[in-house]
Amino acid sequence: MQFTAKQIAEFIGGRVEGNEQATVSTFAKIEEATEGAITFLSNPKYTSYIYDTKASIVLVNDDLELEHPVESTLIRVANAYECVAKLMQMYAASLPKKTGIDPLAFVSKTAEIGKDVYVGPFTYIGEGVKIGDGTRIFPNVTIYDGCQIGQNVTIHAGAVIGADGFGFAPNTDGYEKIPQLGIVIIEDNVEIGANTCIDRSTMGETIIHKGVKLDNLIQVAHNCEIGENTVMSAQVGMAGSTKIGAWCMVGGQAGFSGHIKIADKTFVGAQSGVISNTKGNGEQLIGAPAVNPKMYFKARALDAKLPEMYRQIAQLQRELEAIKEKMSIEF
Repeated sequence: MQFTAKQIAEFIGGRVEGNEQATVSTFAKIEEATEGAITFLSNPKYTSYIYDTKASIVLVNDDLELEHPVESTLIRVANAYECVAKLMQMYAASLPKKTGIDPLAFVSKTAEIGKDVYVGPFTYIGEGVKIGDGTRIFPNVTIYDGCQIGQNVTIHAGAVIGADGFGFAPNTDGYEKIPQLGIVIIEDNVEIGANTCIDRSTMGETIIHKGVKLDNLIQVAHNCEIGENTVMSAQVGMAGSTKIGAWCMVGGQAGFSGHIKIADKTFVGAQSGVISNTKGNGEQLIGAPAVNPKMYFKARALDAKLPEMYRQIAQLQRELEAIKEKMSIEF
């Protein structure tokens, strides 16, 4: 399908600079785009590419100031990143959607499957599982007995929903397994990345609330809860009974200790280690253990000075020992 710059601008409420009849049929990154592609510029780090890109159309923010003319047709909008996302969603919606259960999938006779659900090959859906309308489950997903999946959920390949939580009690002979008797509940409009694991609860439920987006390779332990519209990048790990609020943003490889509560709208930077409850809405945390960014950067600024500080302290110790020795000789 081809679209002109004029058609695109009308759809997203933009303003065309250049050829209104310029046509595109695909998307591309600004540094790789060729003729017939539409791209976008929202990050100032990529501004230099706009002067050399071969893209037919570039979405840019209204406030972008050009140092010299460009060859591409521009569409100015309030937020180029949001607009390209909107266009990609429109394009994806036009593609044919798979529905039905692949003959190579296993679905228990006691499972309840909603309308317009897709279940990919080599997927396992256990006894008593409930899956809502419009959900898409890609190949090799495993959903253990009793778990509940809402409507319009996407679960990518290799994800495991409802495996046992990591519960063992030490005894004189080693460790005794604690039965994991709960389930996992995933509410509507959640997306779960490839090879992400969400463990069933010891008792009650592990809950992923509506609108949550989880990247690949995330571990959600037993009895955890993730609030509405929270997003997590890859390799995040949550220990048991962690409660994360709504609209939080969590960077890649961040980790959470068990039995803590994270307030709504908390931002947790990549590779942070959160070991205690957060203070309140909108808090930003980075580092391990995670602290306020100002405190973190002050501490990191001292790191470079540590070798010199160590040298100075060693010199002071030598001078002090020399003074003590001299005083002992004199007295």
